[in-house]
Amino acid sequence: MASETSQLPTKERLLEAAGEVFAEKGFRDATVRDICARAGANLAAVNYYFRDKESLYAAVFEHTRRYEQEHYPINRFEADGDAPARLATFIRQFCLRLFDAGRPNWHIKLVSREMVEPTGELEAIVDQAIRPKFEILCSIVAQIVGRPPTDDVCQLCAASVIGQCLHYHHCKEVSRRLCSGWQESDSFLDDIVRHVTWFSLKALDGIRDDLASGRVTASELKRPGGCP
Repeated sequence: MASETSQLPTKERLLEAAGEVFAEKGFRDATVRDICARAGANLAAVNYYFRDKESLYAAVFEHTRRYEQEHYPINRFEADGDAPARLATFIRQFCLRLFDAGRPNWHIKLVSREMVEPTGELEAIVDQAIRPKFEILCSIVAQIVGRPPTDDVCQLCAASVIGQCLHYHHCKEVSRRLCSGWQESDSFLDDIVRHVTWFSLKALDGIRDDLASGRVTASELKRPGGCP
């Protein structure tokens, strides 16, 4: 990987090196000197290509968004069709994105760090990368539970689906210790996708039935405020 990176043009090397350093140290502790040293570039290169550290940081996130758009285009989730099938496709694509072995490790680590230590870049991440996918998932959930996509119930359910997927990635080292050999299985990804889809559909069907029968009201499933 290092030899491949060294063959890239200077601007691309800076983006890759910056992504690694920002993911490791965070925006505040990362230095232009560290980034240029890792990229094998002149110290003035950041100023030449990106103007300053803030602009480089924004460019790194745009770099990761381009990767996602190329490998996991959002138009794969058609607006029409069977909702359970759409949900299964969404979960598979989301998990493939998380467990993409060909993707630089720093991509997801960088986004996770930005969520924990937010800068002004978080607004762009949410608006350009996260919200469009979340709204698609809410529309799928809405088809199943029979509520508007913007309803708190749909948004909470969508967040729960995403949370399951993130668990298997973010807690993988804990899972290895709790469930020996589980993640080493060749069918691990398929098993996770199948389980999360099955678990989510059962939950969503139950919520729809509870709402329809009056066993629970929508207000009991909501939390104050909702998502904007």
